[in-house]
Amino acid sequence: MDPSNSNRSIRPHPEVIPPSKPSDRPIAISLGDPAGIGAEVTLAALAHEPRSSPVVLVGCRRWLEDTYLRLRPLRPLRDPADCAIVDVPLSRPVEAGRSGAHEGDASFQWLTAAAELVDQGRCQALVTAPIAKASWHAAGHRYPGQTERLAELAGVENASMLFTARAPGGPWRLNTLLATTHIPLAAVPQQLSPQLLRRQLDALLAFCQRFSQQPRLVVAGLNPHAGEGGTLGREEVDWLGPCLELWRSEHPEVNVEGPMPPDTCWLEAAAAWRGAGAGADGYLALYHDQGLIPVKLLAFDAAVNTTLGLPFLRTSPDHGTAFAIAGQGLAREQSMAAALDTARQLG
Repeated sequence: MDPSNSNRSIRPHPEVIPPSKPSDRPIAISLGDPAGIGAEVTLAALAHEPRSSPVVLVGCRRWLEDTYLRLRPLRPLRDPADCAIVDVPLSRPVEAGRSGAHEGDASFQWLTAAAELVDQGRCQALVTAPIAKASWHAAGHRYPGQTERLAELAGVENASMLFTARAPGGPWRLNTLLATTHIPLAAVPQQLSPQLLRRQLDALLAFCQRFSQQPRLVVAGLNPHAGEGGTLGREEVDWLGPCLELWRSEHPEVNVEGPMPPDTCWLEAAAAWRGAGAGADGYLALYHDQGLIPVKLLAFDAAVNTTLGLPFLRTSPDHGTAFAIAGQGLAREQSMAAALDTARQLG
């Protein structure tokens, strides 16, 4: 990013000068689709944080200030004037809840600018507000999601989506990694492979070892009842099971269970979330909805999307743009607050 470009320069503010300790650097926040709830949940989450927790907001300054003035009578919000802002202006006004190519291009540019801040070492981590993939596509940005764009910017091939949430009232943490992400369900069996499974198990193990040196991991099966011995699908018999056996033999310190029937895989996690025992340290889901349905049922306001495989930390709330309630002061900020908290904990 060229700091001399007035459209992308950081507002003069002492907090955006990188301190001597990387952990004291601000969090960069890309504000997502301007027709969605990104600005609202960000300013609402920041309203509950001390001013000593520095952030840099990446978006359109005028739009952000207008959002604040419109919603301020409805709920507590952080005044954008108290924040550093990378100003990437919108080319025309935006209507809350109505997103298209203009809004998609804006959120794409905001994400790119925020990622540059982190890549340059000016910020310690990246938090991303939700975008609309259809609007990205309408603008010509043909990515499945923000994760894939960030992987491209970072020059990595194997970024992964992990959702993490601390159980209420206890130390246990729900960690679910997706083996595949934003692809059609029909494409999942073709994309899955022993190489992918091993790589994702390695990533899940490394993340879970932040909290336990000898974690217990659970891997979901692909088919109903995990194939039931091959009668409901052959993947578990032909390669999933043997792949897990080989990985297990190479990691004797790790308790790896699976392939587990997907419909019961997260039952223990549900009990642990309620405080009734402890769940596994990590779960590996083989496709998007297999992992996200239990995560969102248990921890919709607490779960955080954490991207693994990037050279910097990125977190995001686990919800979408919520166009139906955008601009009304109704959006819940808990998941964005959790994303900021997780970025500071793990950054």
